[in-house]
Amino acid sequence: MREFSEDYLRRTRVGMWDDSREALEPLELRSRDRVLDVGCGTGELSRVLAAECSGKVVGCDADPTLLRPAREHVPAVAGDARRLPFPDGAFDLVVCQALLINLPDPEAAVSEFARVSADLVAAIEPDNGAVEVDSSVDAEAPLERRARRAYLEGVPTDVTLGAGAKTAFTGADLDVLETRRYDHVRTIAPPYDERALTTARRKATGSGLADDRDTLLESDLSEEEYDALRSDWRAMGRDVIEQMSDRDYRRTETVPFYVTVGRVP
Repeated sequence: MREFSEDYLRRTRVGMWDDSREALEPLELRSRDRVLDVGCGTGELSRVLAAECSGKVVGCDADPTLLRPAREHVPAVAGDARRLPFPDGAFDLVVCQALLINLPDPEAAVSEFARVSADLVAAIEPDNGAVEVDSSVDAEAPLERRARRAYLEGVPTDVTLGAGAKTAFTGADLDVLETRRYDHVRTIAPPYDERALTTARRKATGSGLADDRDTLLESDLSEEEYDALRSDWRAMGRDVIEQMSDRDYRRTETVPFYVTVGRVP
């Protein structure tokens, strides 16, 4: 299972579900008594579920270091998504967000979700191969496409799963009820907050690519091509900072998520 830091989870999920929660309607949250958020991380989805749900929401994550911020919103326990520490049928909804894309066997996890659910199972999974970037820095979108292609080739799990999560549902003998798309749009525009400034500095130093170096090199990208990509990336980052200093920098990233809902027979 791939692991992520608290900072990464907060940065990539900030603002998610703030603009619209229509895609969550198939979860029937108002009628739920007991909801489990698997792979809850720092609790961004748990907070939304707790706000919408009439019953109790519980978080669960394999990394206990992430549970402290999650517990600000809901009770949360440590546990592996493939061996959940709950009895059969303990919840009437089991849901995860951006979890199956990080597991080598999504179907095994969905089967475990079905074991502890007495009614619905839902997965909110992105298609990271369909991310769209629009930037005032001309080089940014093409460079991100280059890096993303190599990353997708090198990462060991299917991070483009998206709507394909329904295959894991049918494999786990769930009746697929519906799949809805939700676009998570992240925008950077003046005035820039500290998170935006930190992201720009990471681009200018190339540290973001450095974090993913091993994964990128698992693709057909050579070391020389990686070094050239990182050099171009740093130059792009300097352009971002220059535009920020003039308050001209704007960036929009759209990540498509798919909400798949199934019923336990």
